[in-house]
Amino acid sequence: MRPDVLTLEEAESQFDSRRATVILIIPAGLDLQAIQDGTAQIDFRQQPNNLNATVAERAVQTAVRSVSSAVNAANQAVKIAEEKGTFESETDRQAYFDDALKAAQTMQADSPERVTVIEGSTPDRIEYDPRASTSAGQLITWVFIPLFGISALFAYERQQGTLRRILTTPTSKATYLLGTIAGQVVMALVQMSLLILFGIFVMKLNWGREPLALFVILTAATLAAGAIGTTMGTFIKTEGQASGLSIMMGMVMALMGGCWYPMELFPAVVQNIVKILPTTWAMQGLLDLILRGGGLMEILPEAGVLLGFAVIFFSVGVWRFRYE
Repeated sequence: MRPDVLTLEEAESQFDSRRATVILIIPAGLDLQAIQDGTAQIDFRQQPNNLNATVAERAVQTAVRSVSSAVNAANQAVKIAEEKGTFESETDRQAYFDDALKAAQTMQADSPERVTVIEGSTPDRIEYDPRASTSAGQLITWVFIPLFGISALFAYERQQGTLRRILTTPTSKATYLLGTIAGQVVMALVQMSLLILFGIFVMKLNWGREPLALFVILTAATLAAGAIGTTMGTFIKTEGQASGLSIMMGMVMALMGGCWYPMELFPAVVQNIVKILPTTWAMQGLLDLILRGGGLMEILPEAGVLLGFAVIFFSVGVWRFRYE
């Protein structure tokens, strides 16, 4: 804020025309004696619903408190000295107050800062790379959505009657579903491999440091997504519904699972809730590999959770599966 000294008429004119955010009117009779006696008053006016006016108000309040605290300290010192019978005249009393006020103002100016900033010197072994986070997030997003699209494949075959004819053979439901999922999973792994190769050779990311661990987490993630798509296919009636729902669920899971924004940006409650999503665990596993220097042992918990998703949803899909 920047104060301008104006006459009362000029200040009120600018304030009324909204050229001034606030005006602070200091009466002509305001002096140290009035402040000391507690009779001093100032007139503060501000434009309504104005953020700059609120900032100015806080600044004025801070200045008033600064002056008042020093005067109150001096008054308290004078009061204690009076109880001891220190003063012989009003002149002595005023001189003592002046000295006490100067001492209070000096101590106030020399007071230490209330906020101390200490910058740590210990190097962080993890160097955050936004490119790595983006690469992993896009990989999960655009592979999970097609795998959720398995539901559209089931809906199409059910509508065309081919599913019923296929299952007139000795083929069991589990075999058919497993074969369908396996084909889509292999295709998804090929797509992921292409994205990883792009990240290695174009973005210069360290995807190839732990190939076995990378294969385990990617396979577990694709199995989980494929199983979810299978379960969706047992509830959805038409191919159009399946396509729209697959895209919507894939986008929502990617957003909430930390694929588009770092999970640390979400509130703590949300970070705990989204642990029910497979994208959260897939993203965590990939970041453990590419950012945190983890290996096979570090990603086994995430891979285990993703395989748990696959088992649960595949079981529900087999149980719920219908020919028509």
